[in-house]
Amino acid sequence: MPAAADVLAAAVRIRGLVRRTPVVRAEWDGVELFLKCENLQDSGSFKLRGATNLVRTLDAAALQKGVMAYSSGNHAAGVACAAQRAGTKARVVMPNDAPQVKVDNTASFGAEIISYDRFTEDREAICKALTAETGATIIPPFDHDLTISGQGTAALELLEEISDLDAFTAPLGGGGLMAGCSLIAHHRQPGLRLFGAEPELGNDTWLSFRAGEHKVIPPSETIADGLRSPSPGKITFPILKQHLEDVVLVTEDEIRAAVRWLATKVHLVVEPSGAVPVAAIIHGKLPANVRRVGVIVSGGNIEPKQLAEILA
Repeated sequence: MPAAADVLAAAVRIRGLVRRTPVVRAEWDGVELFLKCENLQDSGSFKLRGATNLVRTLDAAALQKGVMAYSSGNHAAGVACAAQRAGTKARVVMPNDAPQVKVDNTASFGAEIISYDRFTEDREAICKALTAETGATIIPPFDHDLTISGQGTAALELLEEISDLDAFTAPLGGGGLMAGCSLIAHHRQPGLRLFGAEPELGNDTWLSFRAGEHKVIPPSETIADGLRSPSPGKITFPILKQHLEDVVLVTEDEIRAAVRWLATKVHLVVEPSGAVPVAAIIHGKLPANVRRVGVIVSGGNIEPKQLAEILA
């Protein structure tokens, strides 16, 4: 299992290769939000951190064979960007209904995109079959020690800048971000209260957390397309069980309201997945005595049409 020391090592490994994103303060009804703006990351999301951490451990022989990933968008772009900067080639398996802005973002870093139907095909099986032919290295989106520790550097940077937080929250997909952040958050501030945030329509971690074991849900139609993992990871879930106080759920309308608030009041363009923990705060899903909250705003890759519809 990864540990806080791995997050600290990742911070050294990716230094200078990943943007140190700003922390923006906002306020809602007396609650202070300290927003770690991964929507301003070079690839548009926090995923560049984990991808870079893993890619930079590969030797020259592995880099020559390239890397592969499966993703609905942000991890694909993160891997493509990390690969391009390491001088290697990336191939990514993406659902055919992935947001076009995320497809275009991934392609902009020179990746080859392979489409699949997420309702009828298995993306991991496709990826494994292709790597068997090429020898490329798979860069998992969340369930890998190096991915997890790389994602945790977002919380490390936040806590280096902001002290005396009551709580910390981040969105939950496969759990890589929150797992990595949990490890370093409790290392630096053992009493910090940690909350994962998830869409009601993609509540696999919420169900698993309450059952104490992995639960699997059908393909989700939540607007938060980056949080559609059917189940938390085998590595991430034990970390989440150990560190999280709770997992809270938000509705689709609450997510839209958070995107709108962030755009019009905080002046940040945030995709629905990145707005989920903010939705939890502004809709009262965290305990009432939580007044200073660190928040990972995980990404900003939103379709212009979708953003216009939400703002309207």
